[in-house]
Amino acid sequence: MFVLFVSLAIISAILLVLVVLAQNSKGGGLSSQFGGSGASNLIGVKKTGDFLERTTWGLAIAIMVFSMATNLTTPNAISSGDELIEKAKGQQTAPVIPKAPQTSADTTKK
Repeated sequence: MFVLFVSLAIISAILLVLVVLAQNSKGGGLSSQFGGSGASNLIGVKKTGDFLERTTWGLAIAIMVFSMATNLTTPNAISSGDELIEKAKGQQTAPVIPKAPQTSADTTKK
């Protein structure tokens, strides 16, 4: 599952780059340089812009969803370290407080 979500996120990112490059910016964009102007006349400039904008938003949302899904399906390699920490805490004993050494005065009182 993890590999599937990562690969879908990568494909969505590549498609997002292509869609953004195809949009008509202030300078004309790539859509007019590669014959996109003829297609926009056929479909209509307003309709092409709406489609590309909706596609951009859809791909951006898809990338966010796929990245959240990869977080939920990430293999738990870190959990083994947590188990070791819990075992170490369970094996700890209370510190031994050394008794004070007996002095010669203590031994003479007995």
